[in-house]
Amino acid sequence: MATPTIPETSARQLLSDEGFDRVVHLVMRDNDGVDEPVAVRIVDEALKFVAAAATTTGRHLRPSKTVDMGWHALILHTAMYRSLCASLGRFVDHRPEGPETLRRDADTLDLTMDAIRDAGYEPDAYLWGPLADAEIHAGDCMHSECTEGGSACTAPPAA
Repeated sequence: MATPTIPETSARQLLSDEGFDRVVHLVMRDNDGVDEPVAVRIVDEALKFVAAAATTTGRHLRPSKTVDMGWHALILHTAMYRSLCASLGRFVDHRPEGPETLRRDADTLDLTMDAIRDAGYEPDAYLWGPLADAEIHAGDCMHSECTEGGSACTAPPAA
């Protein structure tokens, strides 16, 4: 895999190169149409989210649906995820929302992006914005559980 250009506010350094690559490949494998540059961005945002959640107390944080793809890929690498959380000082549990809480609250995403900034990172606005949290069907950029053909992702370049 080619080494992608990582912005200065990246959380990429929280994993080894090999570990980061494994998580990126899992995002691409499990999410049809997500190409490598977008998967790199998703994993970087998932790392920022975990760093913010590990260092934040008293705030309800949640990833956008798009960033959640990266968080799930991190969690599936259990030993790496456990080590990541230990290095951040606190294990970040995954608590899936039930059907009664599927309504997404944009204010919670804003609070999460503020917590990411407080943790020393700048969130990738495209992956946290309204489109990243909408239920979008195949051909659009985002993950959707109800599309038979999966999803395609052609996100604009990182700022």
